[in-house]
Amino acid sequence: MQRHRKVSITPVAAALAVALGVIGSSESQVAGGSATAAQQWRTPWGHPNLEGTWSSDDVRGIPLQRPEELGTRAEQTDEEFAERQKGNDAQVARLREGGTAFLAERGVRSFRQTSLVVDPANGRVPPLTAEGQKRTDETQARRRSRPSSWEDRSLYDRCLTRGPIGSILPVIYGNGLEIHQTPNDVVIRYEMIHETRIISLDAKPHVNEAIKMYMGDARGHFEGETLVVETKNLIGKTAIGLNGNGPPLTPSASLVERFTRVADDRIDYSVTVTDPETYTAPFTIAFPITPQPDYVVLPYECHEGNRALANILSAARAEDRAIAEARAKGLPEPKFNNDDGPIFAPARE
Repeated sequence: MQRHRKVSITPVAAALAVALGVIGSSESQVAGGSATAAQQWRTPWGHPNLEGTWSSDDVRGIPLQRPEELGTRAEQTDEEFAERQKGNDAQVARLREGGTAFLAERGVRSFRQTSLVVDPANGRVPPLTAEGQKRTDETQARRRSRPSSWEDRSLYDRCLTRGPIGSILPVIYGNGLEIHQTPNDVVIRYEMIHETRIISLDAKPHVNEAIKMYMGDARGHFEGETLVVETKNLIGKTAIGLNGNGPPLTPSASLVERFTRVADDRIDYSVTVTDPETYTAPFTIAFPITPQPDYVVLPYECHEGNRALANILSAARAEDRAIAEARAKGLPEPKFNNDDGPIFAPARE
């Protein structure tokens, strides 16, 4: 049996309490601090039980960043929430009637959050540092130009990774994940790009800082009912954004995630991002992950079906040839639109 320590409430903890403790529409939610309720969710060896198939589908309609006009208001009004529920229910019904198996992937619950970012209090990602903005501009310019090689495209385009946070933020489909536990590890298997994180609970230090990985090096421990996961040793190419796009983090970045089971059908998730070389301040994203009816984490053969990358590169080489031919004939160079959109625009404003 674990001991519970008395802790003080920090500003981040207070923000999480507002964002996650009182805003869900699910009636099965219980108080996360209730020791009696928490005993329902125990592994045979006594750890809090997080196992199951979960999804971030229920928060697809919540923007990453809060609209500026809402200021520090973390929750919707009753009228706003009713409108969100109505719109979500209508979209679920419409997609189930005419959508594909993937496009019909939409959550069945609604939550009152006005943004996924809960700290700082304005619900906005802090500004970039000068160096962070420079790296972002350079990466964006490279992505928007005619690619010279596969390395000019994103890690997501190349079916390599979405990074640890890009793998759980809600997108158009593939938002499922499985959590498995042993006495010594917690394993998280993400659906899209089928990555698996093995989170050691053995209290060993992180690997040598010279070793960098796409998903980083994760170490976990339990604080009461909460699994706390610290991730370091990131490769420096992943980001905090949809599908891992966004301002690239540096290898010195650290992530602290928290998973707390609060109901049969709900885990409260949060991540605090600290990267002083990229962002001017740390920030926290928080939202519930929930099960979906009949949801199964499907195989995601990304490389096997990745025609896009080959087509992008072959089209770029065809454009090169067309330009060379025009120059050889003394003709004006043909113009091509290589801008595939604002890759680093604020997500879902």
